[in-house]
Amino acid sequence: MEIQSVKQRFGIIGNHPALARALDIALQVAPTDLTVLISGESGTGKEFFPKIIHQYSSRKHGSYIPVNCGAIPEGTIDSELFGHEKGSFTGAHEARKGYFEVANGGTIFLDEVAELPLATQVRLLRVLETGEYIRVGSSKVQKTNVRVIAATNIDIISATQNNKFREDLYYRLNTVPINIPSLRERKEDIFLLFRKFASDIAEKNRMPAITLTDRARNMLENYRWPGNIRQLKNIAEQISVIESLREIDEETLQKYLPDYLHTKLPAIYDRHIDEKTFNNEREILYKILFDMKNDVQDLKQLVLEIMQKGGTSSEVQENNAQIIRKLYQSVNGLQQDPAKTFNVHSSEREVIQDTEEIIEESLSLENKEIELIRKALEKHRGKRKYAAEELGISERTLYRKIKEYNIE
Repeated sequence: MEIQSVKQRFGIIGNHPALARALDIALQVAPTDLTVLISGESGTGKEFFPKIIHQYSSRKHGSYIPVNCGAIPEGTIDSELFGHEKGSFTGAHEARKGYFEVANGGTIFLDEVAELPLATQVRLLRVLETGEYIRVGSSKVQKTNVRVIAATNIDIISATQNNKFREDLYYRLNTVPINIPSLRERKEDIFLLFRKFASDIAEKNRMPAITLTDRARNMLENYRWPGNIRQLKNIAEQISVIESLREIDEETLQKYLPDYLHTKLPAIYDRHIDEKTFNNEREILYKILFDMKNDVQDLKQLVLEIMQKGGTSSEVQENNAQIIRKLYQSVNGLQQDPAKTFNVHSSEREVIQDTEEIIEESLSLENKEIELIRKALEKHRGKRKYAAEELGISERTLYRKIKEYNIE
C-alpha cells in the first residue's frame, strides 16, 4: 500500500515487479544514513529515487542538492563540490561554499558519478569515510554531515577494471544498490506511460488526447526504446502536436520510430531469456550458435563412445545420422534434401568425419567474432564504448568478450 502512495506522490507509473522492488528498497533504506548507488540506463527515471529516499528520511527538512557530475567541467568540479578560498585560482574573487557544505544535514545526489575525475574521486572517498573535506586553496579541514546518493548509467564495474573509477570508492558508494529496469524490460508498462503522456499534453494544450490502434499499440510495445521513458515521452508529445488525426495507426507511428525494424524486440524475447546477458538480437544469435556448437561436440563424443563399444547396427547409424542431418541443416541453412548430404548406411568413420566438418565450421564463429571485435577496437582506437556501439552489444559484454578471448 505504501509503494502505491509513493507512486502517486511522485508521479511514477508502472506495475512491473522490478520497479516495485526498486521502490521497496528505496523505502527500506530511507530511514538510515547508508550510501545508495542507483544504476540504470539513461532515461529510466533514476532521478526520482534520491528524492523518494530524501523525503522518507529523517533529513527531509534539510537541503536536497542534485549535482550532475557530467555537466561540470573538470577544472571546476572540486570547487563546486567542496568550495574554494578567495584567490585560490584565477577568477576566485571571493570565497565560495561547496555543495557538501551547503547540504550539511541534508542529502546530496551525485548523478553520473562515474564522470568524476580520479582526483575528485579521492576527495569524495574521504568525505564518505570521515565526513572531512578541504576547500580548494585552503589547508583547513572542515566537517560535513551529508547523506550521499549516487547514480550512474554506465557499467561501473567495467570502469573500475579499466582504472577509470576507483574500486574503493565503488564499494563505498555501493553500500545499498538499487537497479532501475529499462523500459523494454517493463513491456506491460509502455502503453500505460504513453497514455499518461498523451493525456498530459492534451490537457496542457486543450486538445483531444491521441489513441492507438491495436496494431500501433503492438508496435509501441515491441520497440526497444533505447532512450527509455524520456524517448517515449518525447514521441508521445511529438505525435500529439503534429498529427491531426487523433487515432494513430501503425504506419503513422512508424514515422516517429524510423529505426523500428532494427530496434524492435525480436520474437525470441517473448521467451524467458536473461536480458542482462543478451541485450540485443546479435548476442542472442551468438548464444544460439555457440549452443549449437556445444551440441555438435556432444554428438561427436556420443559417436565415439558408440564406436568404442563396437556398436555397428544399422539402427544406431540411422538414429545418429538423423541427429547429424538436423544439426548440419541448422548450421549451414541447407535447402536441399538432407538425405542426399548424408549416407545413412555409411561407416562410422564417415559419420565422424562429417561431424568434425560441422564442428570446424561452428568453431569458426569464434574466429569471426574475435575478428569483428578487433576491427571495431582498431576503428575506434581502443575506445570500448564506441566499439561496443559499432558491434551492437553492451560495453559490459564487450569487456567480457575481450577477457574471454584474451584480445590485446
